Amino acid sequence: MILNYIWIALILIAVLMGLVQALWFGQTDIFTEILNSTFTNAKTGFELSLGLTGVLALWMGIMKIGERAGAVNTLGKGVAPFFTRIFPDIPKDHPVFGTMLMNIAANMLGLDNAATPMGLKAMEELQELNEDKTKASNAMIMFVVLGASGLTLIPTTIMAYRAQLGAANPADVFLPILIATYAATLVGLISVCVAQRIRLTDRVVLLTLAGLTGLVGLMVWGATLLSPDQLSTVSAAIAAILLLGVICWFILQAMTKGVNVYDAFIDGAKGGFQTAVGIIPYLIAILVAVGMFRASGAMSLLESGLGWCFSACGWNADLAKAVPTALMKPLSGSGARGLMLEAMTTYGADSLVGRLCCILQGTTDTTFYVLAVYFGSVNIKETRHAVACCLIADLAGVIAAFAIAPIFFG
Repeated sequence: MILNYIWIALILIAVLMGLVQALWFGQTDIFTEILNSTFTNAKTGFELSLGLTGVLALWMGIMKIGERAGAVNTLGKGVAPFFTRIFPDIPKDHPVFGTMLMNIAANMLGLDNAATPMGLKAMEELQELNEDKTKASNAMIMFVVLGASGLTLIPTTIMAYRAQLGAANPADVFLPILIATYAATLVGLISVCVAQRIRLTDRVVLLTLAGLTGLVGLMVWGATLLSPDQLSTVSAAIAAILLLGVICWFILQAMTKGVNVYDAFIDGAKGGFQTAVGIIPYLIAILVAVGMFRASGAMSLLESGLGWCFSACGWNADLAKAVPTALMKPLSGSGARGLMLEAMTTYGADSLVGRLCCILQGTTDTTFYVLAVYFGSVNIKETRHAVACCLIADLAGVIAAFAIAPIFFG
């Protein structure tokens, strides 16, 4: 329901801003710009959806092999003690635990193309357990919030962009991103637990969170021992090896159980094509609204107001220049990426603004994209508290990023 209100608000504010600019400032061409943005973003949404088709077909085919081989179920058993606490409505030993784990692992490794198909597969399995097919279940909300919080341990893409734009040390944002993204995920998880009355004092939950915190600390320590070039090389190699290892494991286990691997892949790939087509209207809807909001000048006005607030509070005025990226990130991943590149080009890859935008880009996933695609793939209309919890995680990530950047690079 809240997505409905946000979507309407973005469009109405865009039209209202257009009227103000036309009547008071004589910019009559603003309506043409707003209208053109709808066509451009509708085309972008369609192209993005079609672009997902091949990737979805590939990875949902791989997932079908793992499912028939029993590998996904094996993964699920490994995380069952923790997942059964934060997903209490899912039956124990259900294969969806393995699918969700693979999605979360792919996100952590920065493998967006692999993570999305696995996430959509998990949503399909969760929908089968959902009693009300139009309303998001508690398990769906927890899963989507964990995905939208975007825990990223290896921001390979951001480091590559920084290298291309001449950063002296492309990997110098690694540690700040790791800290900020973990803060966002932890706060997102806690917010859902509070909303769903999941007991955070449970021994397994506490030990798991403590272990994850220790693992993040260990990775931070290990990263400090590597040079920037070594870190980039090792990160990319680990991601590729783990992903290829999972594929080989699925195929080998399927062969030992006498599964027809090729037929299993084809069956899964067919589902990937259908899913890609199904998300087209949902993706177009959110991209069009965001495009209108930006084309109308409403985003620029918001940026200016926040910049004044930064100065009034006595904060570093340069930090306000990164606010557009922070505001755009929940709405549009490509838009936030463009703003990040623009900031590095304008102010320098090694400037405070350029680095802060990189941290913001790597802190969380694109909230409304994740909500639109994941819930849209299973025709969920009522998202309940999913949006609120996602935005709380986003806010935690933004606060962490703005707090950390001056410490590391101020």
